[in-house]
Amino acid sequence: MILSIISAIGKNNELGKKNTLLWNLPVDMKHFRDLTRSHTVIMGQKTFASIGHPLPNRRNIVLTLDDSFRAEGVEIVHSVEEVMKLLGDEENFVIGGGQIYKLFIEKADKFYITHVNAEFPEADTFFPVIDKAKWQKTKSEKYGKNELNKYDLEFAEYTKRAF
Repeated sequence: MILSIISAIGKNNELGKKNTLLWNLPVDMKHFRDLTRSHTVIMGQKTFASIGHPLPNRRNIVLTLDDSFRAEGVEIVHSVEEVMKLLGDEENFVIGGGQIYKLFIEKADKFYITHVNAEFPEADTFFPVIDKAKWQKTKSEKYGKNELNKYDLEFAEYTKRAF
């Protein structure tokens, strides 16, 4: 089983504001779709609410503390342990939000991070700091801004360092 975290973050680890993304980057959305298609995605209730529906062509797991939460087309769990028991041998993706990333960061095997080359002082949600002593950047692909994508990006992959 591979547990991966996927996210786009600003220069200061910004993720979002009031449960919405801070940017509209079609190239990053395509990157996300291509990586997660046909895999399991794990998200918190707020992230699910911001999307508004299960992501197609994926197994959707929603982690929530709300025992009354119900939604069509998703598996609902109430602890990290429950999530871990549901995961198969393939690669599984934690897709957010901020609190969910914090819960899984120590369990993750790999990060797929889109670094957005901009600062967003209005952000109220942040990605945990990537500890460079524990994580090594193993892949990097730069993508320049254009008429559809307002910011320069870097698609980066990180793996845990062997100790």
